[in-house]
Formats: sequence, C-alpha cells, structure tokens
Amino acid sequence: MSDTLKCISPIDGSVFVERPLAGGTAIEAALARACEAQAAWRHTPLAQRQALLTKAVDAFVAKKPEISEEITRQMGRPLAYAPFEVAGFEERARHMIAIAPEALGDIAVEPKAGFTRFIRRDPLGVVFVVAPWNYPFLTAVNSVVPALLAGNAVMLKHSHQTPLCAERFAEAFAAAGLPEGVFQALHMSHDATAKLIAHDGVDFVSFTGSVPGGHAVQEAAAQRFIGAGLELGGKDPAYVRADAKLDHAIENVVDGAFFNSGQSCCGIERAYVDAKVYDEFVEGTATLVRKYVLGNPMEAGTTLGPMVRASAAEFVRGQISDAAAAGAKTLVDPKGFPADAAGTPYLAPQVLVDVDHSMRIMKEESFGPALGIMKVGSDEEAIRLMNDSDFGLTASIWTTDEEAALSIGDRVETGTWFMNRCDYLDPALAWTGVKDSGRGCSLSRIGYEQLTRPKSFHLRTAI
Repeated sequence: MSDTLKCISPIDGSVFVERPLAGGTAIEAALARACEAQAAWRHTPLAQRQALLTKAVDAFVAKKPEISEEITRQMGRPLAYAPFEVAGFEERARHMIAIAPEALGDIAVEPKAGFTRFIRRDPLGVVFVVAPWNYPFLTAVNSVVPALLAGNAVMLKHSHQTPLCAERFAEAFAAAGLPEGVFQALHMSHDATAKLIAHDGVDFVSFTGSVPGGHAVQEAAAQRFIGAGLELGGKDPAYVRADAKLDHAIENVVDGAFFNSGQSCCGIERAYVDAKVYDEFVEGTATLVRKYVLGNPMEAGTTLGPMVRASAAEFVRGQISDAAAAGAKTLVDPKGFPADAAGTPYLAPQVLVDVDHSMRIMKEESFGPALGIMKVGSDEEAIRLMNDSDFGLTASIWTTDEEAALSIGDRVETGTWFMNRCDYLDPALAWTGVKDSGRGCSLSRIGYEQLTRPKSFHLRTAI
C-alpha cells in the first residue's frame, strides 16, 4: 500500500498535490493532543470560542481567490463558480457562530419549589470529521465549526481528491490563534481512518460520502457506543405541477441538475412533470442544457467542467447507454460538446425522456450530468414515484400553490422539501436525510444536538 497521497487533477490527469500519509504513530500522537487540548477548550468561555472562530472565518474568506483556484484544480469545478463555495462556507459558519449561545445554552424546565433543575449541553470530546471532495468546504464546515463551538476538539480527514482543503482549514484556525491540538487535519489511508474511528479516544464521527462508505463507518464504530452522523447519497426528485411558472422551473431544475457536473448529493437527478406542461418543459430543458459549454474549467467561458475522474464519467455513460437500450430517448447530441470523450472525465450533459423506474438512470444515484424526465398525470402519481427510491435527502416541487406544496410535502419521504428552489442548504434549517441518505442532522440549532450530550442538574436547595 502506498504511503503517499496523490491528487490527480481531472483537468489534465496530472498530479496536482502529493502528500505523505500519516502513519500509526503520528495519528496516535495527534489524537493524544486532541484529547489533551479538548480538556481545556471545553472550559473556554463560549464568547471566546465565538471570537476565535470568527477570526478564522475572516482569515479563510481573505484567501478566496487562492482557495477558489485550488478547488477547481483539485476537483474540476469551473473557476467562475468556485468562489460561491467560499461564500457558502462563510454563510454557514457565521450563522452557526451567531446561534451558538441560544443553541448551547442551558435548557430550563418548569419551576419546582426547593429545587434548581436544568439540562446542560456538554461537549462529546473529540469529533472526527471525514469529508468528501464534491463540495469540500461546504460539507466539512457543517460539522467542523459547530463541533468546535460546542467545546469539542476536531480531527479532519479530507478526501484524497481535495487535500489542500483540509490544510486551508488548519491554516485559518492557526491564523485565528486557536489553541494547538483543538483542530488538526491529517491525510490518512482508508485503513487508518477505520482504525481511528474504532479508537477509544474518538467520541463522534461525522461522515459525508457514499452509502458503502457509511456502512464502513458504522462497521468501524460497531464495537463502541459512539454516535455517527451520516450524510450519504441521493436521487433527488423534482415535481413540476401544471400551475408552475415554467420558465423559472426550467432554469432552476436545470441548474439543480447540472451544476458542479451533477456531482451533488442533493442535486436533481429525476423530474416528474405534469402532462399539461410536459412537452413545453422538456423542450425548454433540452434547449437550455444544449447551451452548456464543456471544457477546461480554468477557462472563462466554461460552464461545465470535467467529472472528478474518468471512472465516474464512465459510470454515468453506462447508465445513459443502458436506458437508451431499454427504450429511453436522449435529447442532447454529445457531438455538440467537442470536449466529450470516452475514457476521460469530460462528459456531455444529457436529458432523457421515455424513461421509467425499471432503468438505472431513474433509480441508481448518478452523481453526474444526466437528468431523466417522466410525465405524470396527478399529484398522487408524482408522490408515488418520488417515494419509489432508496434515498431521501431532498425533493422539490414547482408550483404557485403553497397549500398544495405543504400537503404534498407531508407525504414525500425526504429530509428537506423545497418549493420553487432546490440544491441549497439553509443554515437555519436542519440538514438531514432518510432511508439510504443517512441519519443524524447538521446545521441549525438542532445540529448542535448530535455534537453534545445532555447532562441533567438536579439540585435540592431546600433541606
């Protein structure tokens, strides 16, 4: 097994970053530092923790141009869009900092004569965050910042595709003056990661990644009574009703499906459209998708970059090919995208119709620039099809009828229900999934609950 991490840029297949992987001794030492640092950090006043993390966010945002370029070179997102991730990081971090006093404050209970009673939120200890490459900062910030605010120490293991993102976290925290050992980033192998999860010194694991990865995390932690937050895959649906503002729906469903080359756990991967507006929706969607420019993400005119690696693109090509062989119709000619080439990460976007749920493209997570569209005749049919999935991260409805949106949303099996928008995490709302999309919750005041444990104080004052 190699003891070196190599980040292969999807732009041109070159080695962009190379780092040594931490060995067992280094990992044990880092964990010991985290445990020692956390013992003091938990008693640091919350206002001081807020001030330090605010400084860290300021330091991070000041590096936006450099960070944006690194995102693009590591995972292929067009440079024109990469700065939005820095902005999203800032939005989420500042929100979680702002709500920390209320979210972490003591919980009062009804008064009782002769007693003082309340519930306090204690930090867990050491939180181990395992982050993915597709949104390398937006996924990690959901756990890293609130975990630190709650008084935990954090160890971060980032994807081998985005190692510089872990280092940017460490750089920002160091610039802010965070005490040594409170936050540490380590480049680790999968085997070392599993061993650390199983280690007695780790008190919680926050994992974002694939369903198989989630099972591996659970297996590694199975012999210990620790919590694990699992944000896993998605096959998120959109339902376009007959009363939708169609131009708005087309523009935003397309963006939700193809932004970041479709490499988003909460991106739209399947659409159900009322028969009354189906033809118009399909025509508008295909027309808009044909306008994407696939190419080098460092170039200003590129609106669709490569997928993260050639194997990921081949997986989606296989889904499209299988669907076409089963009777689906593809509406976008790959010849209109000269950069598209088999065996490379460059994949043309695709829209498919005449699809059904017997096809992989409508059931299996694609994580790529492909969208299947089905015609439906009623809300009931749309609900049934949206729920016919192993996943349940987000779902969206496109309508002008808020009452209908609420009623339908109550029946859809999902963690987040959108109306007239998609593919966005509001930091004031709980980020969670159902079924194979995982368990646990991040963001919002509820997100602090899995990063702390309740401790009840029952004081008898009248004797």
